[in-house]
Amino acid sequence: MFIGHWAPALVAATHKDAPPLPVLFVAAQLVDWAFFLLLIFGVEAMRVTPGISVMNPMDLYHMPYTHSLLGSFGFASVFGLLILMSNRNRQTAIIAGLVVLSHWFLDLLVHIPDLTLAGAEPKMGIGLWNHPAIEMPLELALTFGALGFFALKKKPGRVPLLALAVTLLAFQSINWFGPVESEVTIGTSVLAFVAFGLVTLVAWWMARTSSS
Repeated sequence: MFIGHWAPALVAATHKDAPPLPVLFVAAQLVDWAFFLLLIFGVEAMRVTPGISVMNPMDLYHMPYTHSLLGSFGFASVFGLLILMSNRNRQTAIIAGLVVLSHWFLDLLVHIPDLTLAGAEPKMGIGLWNHPAIEMPLELALTFGALGFFALKKKPGRVPLLALAVTLLAFQSINWFGPVESEVTIGTSVLAFVAFGLVTLVAWWMARTSSS
């Protein structure tokens, strides 16, 4: 799951008490922001293992803090608390926290067994990465269904709406069909940060043109 992680952010953003859309875009990928940061310092780890799944050659063999359900709940709680401290609205904080937590459950659909409940065995994952004919239309339907729902509710400008749609589709196409790295390096994390940051920036632009 890549762009599909932003689907809950788009849906949640239509709620009257929701945080701003770019905040929700950060929330939706928060555990991956943390994972790629911890990857740089060797706290968590992955390696390239061609064939480990049909769609993703990355062996995500050590992610006890970011991709355990307990860890994700911790990230969600801290993020929600920060939102609560900033605006004193409990509903806003809950929405933000739930968007963070949605990441683990969406990953559960596509990952081969590499997710955990609390950082140790058993490892979990339904494995839709091994079934592209299911995973690909599902991810597109989730993402663009949510974007369409947001557009109906918030009526953003057509140009930034189209820009976000094109950006999402472009990054997903690269993720699916682009060249595969031969090894994991610091550049792996940098590319992830650039992708997450650029999509969030375009989402911010779209949000600026949306109705309140």
